[in-house]
Formats: sequence, structure tokens, C-alpha cells
Amino acid sequence: MSEHFDVIGVSSPGKELDEVKNDEGIDVISIDMSRKITPIKDIKSLWSTYKFLKRENPQIVHTHTPKAGIVGMLAARMAGVPHRLHTVAGLPLMEVKGMKRHVLDLVEKLTYASATQVYPNSKGLSDYIIKHKYTNKYKLKVIGNGSSNGIDTSFFSPQQVSEDHKILLKEQLKIKDTDFVFVFVGRLVGDKGINELIKAFSALNNQENQQRSKLLLVGCLEQELDPLYSDTLKEIENNPNIISVGFQRDVRPYFAISNALVFPSYREGFPNVVMQAGAMELPSIVSDINGCNEIIIENQNGVIVPVKDSERLTEEMEKMIMNKDYYQALKMNARPMIEDRFEQSVIWNAILSEYNKLIKEKGFRK
Repeated sequence: MSEHFDVIGVSSPGKELDEVKNDEGIDVISIDMSRKITPIKDIKSLWSTYKFLKRENPQIVHTHTPKAGIVGMLAARMAGVPHRLHTVAGLPLMEVKGMKRHVLDLVEKLTYASATQVYPNSKGLSDYIIKHKYTNKYKLKVIGNGSSNGIDTSFFSPQQVSEDHKILLKEQLKIKDTDFVFVFVGRLVGDKGINELIKAFSALNNQENQQRSKLLLVGCLEQELDPLYSDTLKEIENNPNIISVGFQRDVRPYFAISNALVFPSYREGFPNVVMQAGAMELPSIVSDINGCNEIIIENQNGVIVPVKDSERLTEEMEKMIMNKDYYQALKMNARPMIEDRFEQSVIWNAILSEYNKLIKEKGFRK
């Protein structure tokens, strides 16, 4: 977009924002935005964002994430920004109940009411939004085949990780060439299905006459917002076949030494990790939720299991290990099915066309 527009990135302060500034070559502004429900802080964020927008007078404000959405869309509406766009890349409220759910429903409706266009990043999310009457269907549009950003298949490619790098990493993690390695990439929290994944893998690991398998966990543990069960934490710590490596800036080497992705999340928008794994030639076992069940086609590039079903997870993990022809067929399809549907340049061009169309309709010039 910075080749066609003057782009300013706005987010909470931190080293990641500085990295975006350097990597993308754009101006950035830091505005504090809490991920929790914090009314006083949120009002301060809203006021700061409003003042920033009044000063910059942009033609387009495009927000991502629920908190940036409510703050950014309200501020943009108050500031008179003509094009107020919000991408929905997952709804945390799906797993929330009680009074908090009512609050989050109201926030979602207010965000969409303040936006001029809403982009769910999957067909399933679009259907969910319509079903729960957060906004009318005419304000919604799914870009391309889904996803917020697509996938750069030249970057996420097995050829990007050398054999020497893979050998060294396997040695460091004590993984043998005969091990079948399942990998999970993401935050280690309850609603990513980690409790069920650990239970499923432990059951698989305890079976007799089973080829030895490893579970590789790539991601940070977040115990504040959505803690794991104590039994899950103990199993991760004590099971020698579970390897937790924490957050990794470059996940490609970990895909490269793995055989399959397991991603049993409770809710997603359009998960990048499933596309990344596919581009790295890994079949996936995913839960039956929107996004996941649009990237994975049953028995073609992976398999879909019910949410929170650890027994089915165990069955499907065992099948991938034991049925080598089945596994190889899934693996063979994994990368081509990502290249055909979710190449990043296709998504970028679709978003650029959307921007240009909106500006032209309002009679503005770039």
C-alpha cells in the first residue's frame, strides 16, 4: 500500500512497532491500547486517536483487532474520515458468556456501526456476524478467498531452510529422523485447544507398538488472560516427548523439521499458521471452525475434527503416523492448495482495488 498511498501505522508502543517502521519503511505513531476491558484507558485511547486523525486528516482508516477496531472506528467517525474500514480476523467473544458477552456484543455492534465497510476475513465469520445481527449484510465483504494478508509462498517454502539448519535444530531438540513430529504454532492458551492437544498427544504417546512421536510447541505461554490447566502445564514440563521452544520470530525452521500441524483452536478468523504450514508442505489437523475449515479440505490437504474433542485428535494423529500412503497424499496437496487460493499478492491487489474503488466513488484523488 505504501507504493500507492502515504501510510501511517498506529499501534500500542513497543519494539514490534519499531520493527514495523524499519521493515516496512512507513511512519508509525504509538497510542496506548489495552487488550482488556479498561473503560478509562479506552477513553484516553479514543481521545488520543481522535486528535491524531483530526491532525492528519486521512482519507482511509483501516483497523484490525477488536480493541483497535472500536477505538479506531469511533475516532475516525468523530473526526469525519470518509472511509472507515474494519477487518474482522476472529471474534474473542465467541467463547465468552454472561455479562461480559453482552458488553462485547455491544462493542462489536458499535464498531460496525461506526465503520463504512466491514471485511470479515472468512466466509464463516461473515455468516456468524449476520446470524448475530452485528450489522447488515450489505456492509460486509470477504476479500478474495479469505485471509487478511494472504501468504507469501516464496518466503514460506521448504527451500528456505537448509538441510544443515534442519540437522542442527533436530540435534538441539533431540529429535531423531525416525520421529514423527507434530507441531503447534501459536499462543499457548486455553482457547487455542492446548489442553485438548496435550491430552490427545499423551494418549497417543502411551499406546504400545506406536512409532515414536514428538509434539513441538512453538509459542509463548500466556497465563494471565486464558490460563492452561495445571495438569496440562505439568504434562508439558514432564513429558520428554513434548518440546516447548517459546516464541520464535522465524517459525519456518520448526515447520521444516515437522511432519504435520495440529491446530485445535476454539475460534479463529482466518489463521495464518494453517496457511504457513501448508506452504511449508505440511498437512494439518484442525478444528471445525471458520477459517480452518475453509483452508483445509477434508482428506485433501488435511483433516477437520470437532472442537474440544481430544479423542478424535488422538485418532487422526495416529492415522497420520500409521497410514503412510494417506499421509503422503495429504502432504503432496498441501502446498499447491495454498498457492492456488491464498497467494499474498492476490490478496494485496484485491485490497488495493478496494481502496481505489472507494476513493473513486467518493470523488477523491490519491
